[in-house]
Amino acid sequence: MVFDFYCISLKRHCEKAMKYGQHQYDFHDGIMYFMAPGQVFGRIVNNETEVSPMSGWVLYVHPDFLWNTPLAKLIKRYDFFDYSVNEALSLTEKEEAIIIGIMQNIQTEYHANMDKFTQDIIISQIETLLNYSDRFYHRQFLTQKAENYQILERLEELLTKYFNTANLLKEGLPGVQFVAEKLNISPNYLSGLLKVLTGRNTQQHIQDKIIGIAKEKISTTELSVSEISFELGFDHPQSFSRLFKAKTGLSPLAFRQSFN
Repeated sequence: MVFDFYCISLKRHCEKAMKYGQHQYDFHDGIMYFMAPGQVFGRIVNNETEVSPMSGWVLYVHPDFLWNTPLAKLIKRYDFFDYSVNEALSLTEKEEAIIIGIMQNIQTEYHANMDKFTQDIIISQIETLLNYSDRFYHRQFLTQKAENYQILERLEELLTKYFNTANLLKEGLPGVQFVAEKLNISPNYLSGLLKVLTGRNTQQHIQDKIIGIAKEKISTTELSVSEISFELGFDHPQSFSRLFKAKTGLSPLAFRQSFN
């Protein structure tokens, strides 16, 4: 199925398997997931008896409802609409109660007599719901530190291996999408996780790795700046020099001269 609206779901006691994109996931207690218009999902049908009925809340918001409001643009900043379903938000009991309370407020307003305030009140409640979700995701990144730091270690290993192989000359610089796919994580989730743990997103981690290797080559070899830039996967030396100066405050040549 492809929906034309935003979908915000809180699921409990869900023994059903769902297919999101090309992947299948099993849902359990107390989770939230978010879908933007145009994303594909479906239910996996089987003949097994369901252990317990599914419960929870689902909020559907058509983009037209947000038209000409600040949230129409702001909603794009909530990266979790692009997370994979296996990166769903696990809620504590207290957090779940907050989310349900907001959902109930929206439901009450929806069924009340409409007036000129109705849309603004519902939209403000939706924005509050999204802000709480953002806060709870931030908490999840912090409370799952052991698992998340393993992802950080895997990222460092991936980049080290990539920059030490011939793939760099053939494939060029690794991008955020490439790194996320290798780690089996959605790009936005990876960047959000890294931002919380280290203060730097995925692209900045890749650039830090490039600059670290570049510093070593500039200071310990006789390679020219052009040769180093091509070894690092840059198509043009000027692009490498701009990045190096932006990150270090020095041009590659000035950095080399500082060792003389």
